[in-house]
Amino acid sequence: MKRREFLTKAGMMVAAGAAAPLLESCKSSWILPAGAEIKAKESYACDLLVVGGGPSGVCAAVAAARLGAKVMLVDSGNCLGGMGTKGLVGPFMTCYDAKGENMIIRGLFEEVVDRLIEVGGAIHPSVIRQGTEFTAWISEGHDHCTPFDPELLKVVYDHMCREAGVKVLYNSVFASPVMKGDRIRGGIFLTPSGLERADARMVIDATGDGTVAFRAGVPCVFGDPANNRVQPASLFFRMNNVDTCRLIGEVVPHLPEFRRVNGVSYRCLHWRVAEAEAAGEWDLARKSVNIWRSVEKDQWVVNCTRIHGVDATDAENLSAAEEEGRRQVQELMHFFHKYVPGCERATLMGTGSVMGIRESRHVQGDFVLPVESLIEGVMYDDRILLSANSIDVHGAMGGPAGGLYMPIQKDKYSVPYRALLPSRVKGLLLAGRCISADSAAAGAIRVMPPAMAIGQAAGTAAALCLKAGIEPASLDYADLRDALLKGGACL
Repeated sequence: MKRREFLTKAGMMVAAGAAAPLLESCKSSWILPAGAEIKAKESYACDLLVVGGGPSGVCAAVAAARLGAKVMLVDSGNCLGGMGTKGLVGPFMTCYDAKGENMIIRGLFEEVVDRLIEVGGAIHPSVIRQGTEFTAWISEGHDHCTPFDPELLKVVYDHMCREAGVKVLYNSVFASPVMKGDRIRGGIFLTPSGLERADARMVIDATGDGTVAFRAGVPCVFGDPANNRVQPASLFFRMNNVDTCRLIGEVVPHLPEFRRVNGVSYRCLHWRVAEAEAAGEWDLARKSVNIWRSVEKDQWVVNCTRIHGVDATDAENLSAAEEEGRRQVQELMHFFHKYVPGCERATLMGTGSVMGIRESRHVQGDFVLPVESLIEGVMYDDRILLSANSIDVHGAMGGPAGGLYMPIQKDKYSVPYRALLPSRVKGLLLAGRCISADSAAAGAIRVMPPAMAIGQAAGTAAALCLKAGIEPASLDYADLRDALLKGGACL
């Protein structure tokens, strides 16, 4: 399928020839060179500064530190893991090829899974098959997911960073890059100690929102410029005290009724949603419930809230979304208690401490990963990972409940190293969902297993560049490939 066919199917075509608007940061507002009027204590110095401690940032930091770089990892929260821990997002989506035969995302991702299994915090993806309660009874694109415990994941990340010698700084919000001409030389953070400066020879932006790159002057695109939208956000939550046998018994007889109509999913518990809707007790922009069994038998992960038009880069907009997410969670708990067999006594274990943001800024490089390369299974010469995660664009069909979910037609696709290179700014690499990719392509690689593989590649590349004293754009791919293979990556 060609890009135009895909976008037409998704309802995302606009007037022919319309150019994608770029977000341009106001450099005078963000960049603080040495001697700037806002003074920050020069507290830290490192080889590599990784901003953002989500799954991609952790893997970037660990990979670089294991190769000898002095690494500092800074996160705005109080734990590592991002969406997997603070956001309560789970499970890890597939790490296998489209046929479900071979595990193709390995390396640090596989190490994380193995460490979780050792402490009883995960079930190996090899035994999790599509169409079961562990995949929300979804088949397409959901073979070999990985259920995990978010609390134990925090500890695993702590151990990996400590063992690698990564210095981690929590509760520190990125405020501004430190620049020397067009080269980034560190960052300034608002910490409990005040404004503090971290000097670095190289920086990785693993913020998800591309905050470092944007404030350093790299052009960005916000959401999908073809329709002027971002994918809706979700607030995940977990519940326990579920009678899992009764819940499974409720769902399984209805599996033949699962369907998609005009982009709207009628899947798990859609018959119960219809009852609640008829009674005036359902106003969510969903027609069914994504509910995933977790590691413990009575625990389930719920991905059902939906908040449209969330700008994760705007404080007031994001604040309102957080409140709306919690309101929807309360409505969902009422729904489970009243309408769903086995959930009458379910307990809300907790909601994500951060909103699940699917899309915000896409940082622009000289190369932008196009969705058709994923659809067509392109094997780039400078590939850094293989994946088969489906193109998942929530809200793509235009209606509040609609979306486009498209399993990959080929066995797998690749992501190239060049997508990690932003334009205009030297000494900077990208990791995670903010890499240089179009909106639809980002809808496939934003999930945690490919994000972790991207992070491992970014950290590995940074360490090699630091050793050689070269820019990321000058790195010999053969050297990167050898290092990634030694680190367990599948290429």
